[in-house]
Amino acid sequence: MFKLLNQNYDTRIVFSKSFDPWFNLALEEHLLREVKQGQVILYLWQNQNTVVIGRNQNAWKECRCTELEQAGGKLARRLSGGGAVFHDLGNLNFTFIMDKEKYDLEKQLRVILEAVRKFGINAEFTGRNDLTVDGRKFSGNAFYFERDRAYHHGTILINVDVDKLSKYLQVSKQKIVSKGVDSVRARIGNLSLYRPDITIEKMNQALMESFQELYGKSSEQPLTIDNSSYELQGLYQKYSSWEWLYGKTPSFDILLETRFPWGGIELGLSLKNGIINESKIYSDAMNSHLIERLASALINLPLSKETMVSSIRELEVDKEDEMIINDLVTWINGDSFTI
Repeated sequence: MFKLLNQNYDTRIVFSKSFDPWFNLALEEHLLREVKQGQVILYLWQNQNTVVIGRNQNAWKECRCTELEQAGGKLARRLSGGGAVFHDLGNLNFTFIMDKEKYDLEKQLRVILEAVRKFGINAEFTGRNDLTVDGRKFSGNAFYFERDRAYHHGTILINVDVDKLSKYLQVSKQKIVSKGVDSVRARIGNLSLYRPDITIEKMNQALMESFQELYGKSSEQPLTIDNSSYELQGLYQKYSSWEWLYGKTPSFDILLETRFPWGGIELGLSLKNGIINESKIYSDAMNSHLIERLASALINLPLSKETMVSSIRELEVDKEDEMIINDLVTWINGDSFTI
């Protein structure tokens, strides 16, 4: 399945000692801004009692926010698309940060899979963004691209508190049905189920070894960072702000919802004199930038299927995103899309 490419990489390994999601996401973005040409960084980090949602998701629909905060937990929103996840100290997060030319999803996934297989666990990549064992998900992955840089990050469930995961995440019935399972609990599986002696420390070591085997050893020692290592106040304020976490949730005149194989869509439209003056799309689709462009493309249009379809069709997208455009056009033209 995987191809082994040459190992001419400038590599770096970074650990965060903080369990604060706002700091860890700020550090992730800082590393993205600072990554050098030709470089690949493996960043390993953990959050305590946290729900992290995708860039375009509605916080109130994805997370039982009040219960989480009353228990001392935190809500966080990442740059990438995709769905909501629960983090505690039984989970290990990884991020591959690189010069975009070095982005190679197969190779990055191989680092994770080979690390897990070091414990005798037969893991595989399935679906649109999951790593599984015996059909149970232990890792969800998401991706972010910006000009000449990119990152790919995800979770590794070692011994996560499944009761808390089920308590704080609100997964739509449509999504559960599309997966053919009865609950969140049935979909996920800790790696400790398959190897009881596995720990975060052992997985950290396995990931370092796997990364160095596939990308080559770094000339630098792994870097351990805590809250005092960098001046990240500006980024920290961004990730901890109400505006970033919850955003504006206007009272829409029209609210329509559906689900596709690539993700769910909730489209909210506000109108003035028959013209769309506000458009918002909530989605767990992977391409966060496309979702934002789609919402913007509907603003200042007359409320009609024909004009909405025409504006969406005019967007320049790559081949992979054409499928999303085509699915949306079919939905808008269908009988279930009532405006």
